[in-house]
Amino acid sequence: MTEKQIKLTIGSLLHDIGKIVYRSGDGRNHSQSGYQYLMEEAGIQETEILNCVRFHHGANLKAADIADKDLAYITYFADNIAAAADRREGLEKEDGFDRKVPLASIFNLLNGNHGNCHFAQQVLDVKTGINYPTSEPVKMDEGFYRKIISNITDNLKGISLTEEYINSLLEILEANLTYVPSSTSRREQADISLYDHSKMTAAIAGCVEQYLADRGVTDYRTELFINAEHSYQEKMFLLYSMDISGIQNFIYTIVSKKALKGLRARSFYLEIMMEHMIDELLEALSLSRANLIYSGGGHCYLLLPHTELTKQLVDEQENKINTWLLNTFGIFLYVAGAYAPCSANDLKNMPDGSYSALYTQVSSIISRKKVHRYSAQQIVLLNHRRHQGERECEVCRRAGEVDEENRCPVCAALEKMSWSILHQDFFTVVSTEEAGALPLPGDKYLVADDRKSLLTRMEQDSYVRTYTKNESYTGKHIATKLWIGDYTTDDSFEELARKAEGIERIGILRADVDNLGQTFVRGFQRPDGDNRYVTLSRTATLSRQLSLFFKCYINQLLKNGEENCLGSAGNRNAVIVYSGGDDVFLAGAWNDVIEAFIDLRNALNRFTQGTLTISGGVGLYHSGYPVNAMAKEVEKLEEYSKNGGKNSITLFDEYGTYGWDVFSDSVIGEKYREIRSFFEISEDRGKAFLYHLLELLRNHDQRINRARYVYLLSRMEPDRSASREQKEAYQHFSQKMYEWFRSPEDRRQVITAIYLYVYLKREREEA
Repeated sequence: MTEKQIKLTIGSLLHDIGKIVYRSGDGRNHSQSGYQYLMEEAGIQETEILNCVRFHHGANLKAADIADKDLAYITYFADNIAAAADRREGLEKEDGFDRKVPLASIFNLLNGNHGNCHFAQQVLDVKTGINYPTSEPVKMDEGFYRKIISNITDNLKGISLTEEYINSLLEILEANLTYVPSSTSRREQADISLYDHSKMTAAIAGCVEQYLADRGVTDYRTELFINAEHSYQEKMFLLYSMDISGIQNFIYTIVSKKALKGLRARSFYLEIMMEHMIDELLEALSLSRANLIYSGGGHCYLLLPHTELTKQLVDEQENKINTWLLNTFGIFLYVAGAYAPCSANDLKNMPDGSYSALYTQVSSIISRKKVHRYSAQQIVLLNHRRHQGERECEVCRRAGEVDEENRCPVCAALEKMSWSILHQDFFTVVSTEEAGALPLPGDKYLVADDRKSLLTRMEQDSYVRTYTKNESYTGKHIATKLWIGDYTTDDSFEELARKAEGIERIGILRADVDNLGQTFVRGFQRPDGDNRYVTLSRTATLSRQLSLFFKCYINQLLKNGEENCLGSAGNRNAVIVYSGGDDVFLAGAWNDVIEAFIDLRNALNRFTQGTLTISGGVGLYHSGYPVNAMAKEVEKLEEYSKNGGKNSITLFDEYGTYGWDVFSDSVIGEKYREIRSFFEISEDRGKAFLYHLLELLRNHDQRINRARYVYLLSRMEPDRSASREQKEAYQHFSQKMYEWFRSPEDRRQVITAIYLYVYLKREREEA
């Protein structure tokens, strides 16, 4: 970055800091109070940064005695776009605002919802638990805002306002402003946090500066203030998307005794690789992570400047990455990227539909690239590539050079990294290879550090950047905090199976959010055709909230499981293999995996106010069953849930697909509880009766089996010596079982309920 770009980014990130000062009890206009605060309290003296804060509103700019090339004009222009409309007209005075209004939930307006929920007053601290939207009264008080100002002041004094610390500034703002509303106007929705608004303003400003520089424009006043309406129509931006193909094959096609560790390490490696590719591109383009809109599940969106240099660098990086992937992994992994030129009006969805059309356009290009992956040069490379050695890696089965344990260098490093994923806090990118390091595109390598080794490494020439895990840190080239689903109780499938209740099996869960792609594109369109809420800021806010849920809060959900039906509350005996922006892969004791899926669904329903649903499948396996086979089979179960109307769970096979309400109310709440209640009170009626019932329910079409079913139920009647409670329990149980036998749907639900009860009560020797 140039000095100019650094100051513009910092000034744009801090442009609305005066809102916090104002809400803490300061009576001045927030532009003035922010300017005074930064200069007097935070010790910032750079005029160009201060001007971005002092003059980011139209009324202030009109009277400002500043040069036509002042960066304040860019921040002003970017602020208006980020806010989705130039709503400043007539709203310059603070008397139209309510300082105590909390941050409204982004899910209030999602997918046709008409919610009225908001978040509790707090900073972003995962240790305090999940901040669910609530309809209970919440008022933001001056003391809370004073605490935030104190936090930010202390942190600003601890960093340098240089390129090396811009991403640290983003971390500071995210930690403190995530649950602070950007606008508290009584006339507007208050569902965009001040952090998301400030981040988006900086992203837009960085693009505008480069676009105008490319055209040789330095008179920002004329271009962005006087002629702003015209500039809103110019294609200044690129919506860029990047997608990694082959993730499933890369992660799950392994054969190893240490499969569980390998799965966890591989998914983490791909996540870090994506973040590394993002940061390499942003650095090449002289941008910060403010320009990252979304990243998760091997996919990302960025806002970039529309210049020929940008397109050239993007295309060059994509080509270099795919060449590197071919050399390193063969055809396992592939990256497809695409960009769509867009204007400020497009980002504001003017005209209607223009914003969603951008996502459709880039998605279409990526799909075409996946069909025609490689250039002629890359195909020649692939056909003439020679392996260093011809032995096969026992983990990934690729031919090449292997160590004494028959592992290729990547698989050996991944095995070593699996421990670090759980126990280390820092993951560092370096430019020189060292023992145990994982390769990354661009001749870089990934190593794990503790605090002491990181401080030493930061002083070395090979140091590039660091990613932290689940905790916010500031420091030299700290790229970002990565939310990582790293919950685990065991290191092997065998250990997990031994901890299962009843039958000694592991459960494998694959699930993801239904229709999430359509939600990002059209989720904020209103049923009546009102598209005012379809904005870039809402897309960014939504994606960040979902990443927080699936990458961070999921750890707490597994640690503090609720008692549902198949076990007790508390820690789930499970391991997060992968949990990304919207999808999950869990392994664990079979009953805990089902319980965890119920917890996850219920929490997501509460967190998103019912606007998003999740579907998935759970399979049961011996601990020694091949990993790739498990993954493929459970993927099929997930497909049954998707094809069965979504918002569903599929247990064990294609006949176990249920909508969540049916599963909760009918399978568990009715059939399973009835079976459990009867057999727990009638101990002399063993599981043999259930096995016979199960067989007859499966073969219900034969008339003789219907008669046998009735006869078997009659044999289960308690004798005369039984207690009144046992007799009443039998009467209720037999009556229900008669009723359920007559209905195909009830029979199917009873079969699933019997499976669950039998598996839970099966003795180890029966397994």
